[in-house]
Amino acid sequence: MNNIFPFSFKNRIAFNYLVSGSFLIAIVFLFIYSIVRYSVNQHINDEIKDELYKHLDDVKIDINNTYLIQVDQWRAREHNSIKVNPVFVEFYDNNKQVIDKSPNLNNSNLKLLNESFNDQFINSSLNGVPLRQTQKEILNKNEKVGYIVIAMSLEDFEIVEILKDILLISFPIILIVLFLIARFFAGKSIKPVSAIIKTSKEITKDNLKTRIPLPQNKDELYILSEDINNLLDRIENAVEREKQFTSDASHELRTPLAVIKGTMEVLIRKPRNQSEYESKINFCISEVDRLNHMVDQLLLLARFENQKQNLKVEKIYLNALVLDILSRFSDDIKEKDISIKTKFKENFYIKSDSYSLDIIFSNLISNAIKYSPKKSNLEILLLKENNTINCVINDSGIGIDETDLDKIYNSFYRANATSHPEIKGTGIGLSIVKRLCDLLNIKITISSKKNIGTSIILTFIK
Repeated sequence: MNNIFPFSFKNRIAFNYLVSGSFLIAIVFLFIYSIVRYSVNQHINDEIKDELYKHLDDVKIDINNTYLIQVDQWRAREHNSIKVNPVFVEFYDNNKQVIDKSPNLNNSNLKLLNESFNDQFINSSLNGVPLRQTQKEILNKNEKVGYIVIAMSLEDFEIVEILKDILLISFPIILIVLFLIARFFAGKSIKPVSAIIKTSKEITKDNLKTRIPLPQNKDELYILSEDINNLLDRIENAVEREKQFTSDASHELRTPLAVIKGTMEVLIRKPRNQSEYESKINFCISEVDRLNHMVDQLLLLARFENQKQNLKVEKIYLNALVLDILSRFSDDIKEKDISIKTKFKENFYIKSDSYSLDIIFSNLISNAIKYSPKKSNLEILLLKENNTINCVINDSGIGIDETDLDKIYNSFYRANATSHPEIKGTGIGLSIVKRLCDLLNIKITISSKKNIGTSIILTFIK
């Protein structure tokens, strides 16, 4: 059974509008009905009260007895038809016996209630006709001599009942119309959602270039569409990097393996002396070492793809870290007779991951030494600017062409590798450095001039 349409997002929005609208309409209808009902009631009560005092003014008391005497004027005002004149008047004596009544009552009598209902408005009926009546004592010198009962037909009150019927009938009709209107506008409002659904169905691993069209109004759906497009951009870039990385890794790993295989095949083609065996085996060992180093770097790069949650942040003495790494490369520094200059104006402490920071500095200092010629200079500065700490590494190496600066963070990319075959490397070091800098919120800036040198600035943002 397909339940998608009845409970679709568009219908849910329309239903929510319907529920809130129904409460509001019900309150408005109830308010209208109450006001009209109160107004009609008040109007009838006022008319009855006017008739009451009008007839009380016509009452005369005979000084010789206690009976009510009705003057003739009030009869002239009354008609004989209930339909023409809905006002009914009846007089009772002190013994609650009928003395006189309006001609339109004919043989009927109004109900005289007990004295607790005096001066109150009571709903009653006369021959099936609904009435509103009131009664009042007739006093002569503060002595009760009788009662007067005034009643009026409630035919005017039928307007209230008609209004009630109209409101009750129109209420569900209005709700249905409101639901259809709300559903129509809800459908227009969620068109961007439909576009998102349609576009998402078109996106596959082989088609990551499709993007969601942005709505005209810059509302929440616009922000959602923009965020999804940005997410797709990041996914597409990640997939492209993965494809490029896989291709480059397979090529880089295949090369030393092919070299080792070729060397071994040449070695077994004919008997050789011990020195030849040792030379070829040592060459293969160096290639295996190079291969191991490359695998270690690939694993390291994959490990830090997105490992922010595994970082161990602690207080690090930056001066000691730099000096410790320089001591590790002391043999390479002595071999090339490189002059090291360190300039630390004060003690610098930062909060970061020591293991990751060690890898960053090791790669950068190792590259500076590797690409620097013999008897050159290497300068490392630690300085503070505003609220940031900067580490500057300046070398006098072969440098990088300006056209290649935007590619140096790509895995396996090595600028001018063919021009300097004596410099060995895998081209992964700066990729690892950039990845770790992004994880540690370190800004890295590299500027270089070919055959002059390279300057690297690490900015530690607090």
